[in-house]
Amino acid sequence: MSQPVLGILTLYLNNAGALEERDVYQKMTVEGKKLGLQVFVFTPQDVNESKSLVRGLFYNPATGLWSRKWTAMPALIFDRSRIQTSHRYEQLLKFRSRHKDGGFLNRPLRNKWAIHAMLAKDARFSSYLPKTVLYGSVRDVKDMLKSCSIVYVKPVNGTGGRGILRIQRDRNGRLLLQGRTPSREIIPPRRVQPERLNHFFAEWLQPKTKYIVQQGIQLKLNNGRVHDYRLLVQKDGAGEWKVTGCAGRIGAPGSITANLHGGGRAVKMDVLLKDWIQDDSRISAIKQEVERFGLGIAQYLELCYGALCELAVDIAIERNGRIWMIEVNPKPAREVFSRAGEAEVYRNAIIRPLEYALWKYKQKQSREQGGTS
Repeated sequence: MSQPVLGILTLYLNNAGALEERDVYQKMTVEGKKLGLQVFVFTPQDVNESKSLVRGLFYNPATGLWSRKWTAMPALIFDRSRIQTSHRYEQLLKFRSRHKDGGFLNRPLRNKWAIHAMLAKDARFSSYLPKTVLYGSVRDVKDMLKSCSIVYVKPVNGTGGRGILRIQRDRNGRLLLQGRTPSREIIPPRRVQPERLNHFFAEWLQPKTKYIVQQGIQLKLNNGRVHDYRLLVQKDGAGEWKVTGCAGRIGAPGSITANLHGGGRAVKMDVLLKDWIQDDSRISAIKQEVERFGLGIAQYLELCYGALCELAVDIAIERNGRIWMIEVNPKPAREVFSRAGEAEVYRNAIIRPLEYALWKYKQKQSREQGGTS
């Protein structure tokens, strides 16, 4: 049996060929070698379609160096590409379409609004979803502020806390506006009268960008910083969904989100829950409910959208123990576990996609051998 090969599909960040997550790909290469799986990295720009060849990036653990070489199109593809506004993303869409019958471990999910609408159809998940509408005008924001003291406005395709606005109504009816620009810079807090909201949105909204308006959850700790939880669910070496881990995130001072890329820090889930809930019996029940919910989400979305191998579910938990889903991330970073001191969870987060790839490869080999016997 030939050695299985996994190609990690990604996108260059710029025309100079910069790559995100290079350190993660190095670790995957090392762990893949231990499992008998060859791993390399490529982008759609590296593909010669006429010859079915890829000019892949290969990491050498012995030298610690990367090199390029031409190789065959991989039988297994782990898609780590994230949305960009660039010609590179257009190339990605064409590649995915051209190779839709290829050995993808995971297929792309839809945007925040589409995922919300899909989950809202199922009674198992609808109670965990904050009230959410697709932004049409400032009237949608004002209407939600009538029943919710906190409202978030988010780009439907945004990641890492970029371009998010938080609006909080105070007792006097004035609105506190806080947020982040599309480049993650913190927008200084400002207070406005409701009638000034139209003027603010005219300047703040990005052209050709769709937004959702979402009920906000009160997540400020005693120190004034917001927090949430990142739950990672992945397929294992038997093709089954498993909870890999869950860690807490605490936002930077003045930040409306807890994202690590926005200056937040990671902590162990138990530590953060104990500070927030302060009841061991309730904490145990909450953790079990979070895990059941996360596994259910993964199984359901895979039925709706096709093959998946991992998902991160960002969770908010109120002091009374009520659980809310903030959003689903199909291309999750896993550094939160390393930064939280969860070394074994972090290693599993690296290894599980590789073990699943091997399982998928062996399943295909078994089917082919069965068909020729």
